[in-house]
Amino acid sequence: MEINKTRTEGRLDIALKGRLDTTTSPALEAELKESIEGVTSLNFDFAGLEYISSAGLRVILAAQKIMNNQGEMTVKNVCEDIMEVFDITGFVDILTIE
Repeated sequence: MEINKTRTEGRLDIALKGRLDTTTSPALEAELKESIEGVTSLNFDFAGLEYISSAGLRVILAAQKIMNNQGEMTVKNVCEDIMEVFDITGFVDILTIE
């Protein structure tokens, strides 16, 4: 998985490419722990994300819980397969998906 991040003032944009699974989710989790302090707007771009596993969902949910306390989080450009996972797991009710 490839993680591209851009941070400007209180905004953090993270674009993911590849697969967010058991093998790759620790890298995203570490990136978030390093970068999320002081962020009031967290934006994920899933245009290049092909797959998400339960481990990836856990990292996204943890990020949402943090952002509930310090700002807002959006997820955009979600492919049909990942949107189906979000529907089945109820993440569509938790996340702001654009």
